[in-house]
Amino acid sequence: MTITERIQNDIDTNRVMLFMKGNPEAPMCGFSKTVVDILKQLNVGFASADVLENMELRQGIKEFSDWPTIPQLYVDGNFIGGCDVAVEMFQSGELQPLIHGKDA
Repeated sequence: MTITERIQNDIDTNRVMLFMKGNPEAPMCGFSKTVVDILKQLNVGFASADVLENMELRQGIKEFSDWPTIPQLYVDGNFIGGCDVAVEMFQSGELQPLIHGKDA
């Protein structure tokens, strides 16, 4: 399986997928922690992949999304963005319907 296939599989098999530094229990950067905190506040289950454990994944996700920074959040197979985008969408109320469905 290529790194692109692995990334696509992670996104396809997990409704909410976060590529981050560290893991949800021990984020290794403030930006990753912020996105984890948002997802926990929204009480949503999510999968994660630690890009620090795999340098090929760390570079591959940047190329896959054409987005230069980590973390990267995907919902329902769609790239949402990084920390700044997630925070902005959360604060404006745009993220909640994506996470919980249109009736949220």
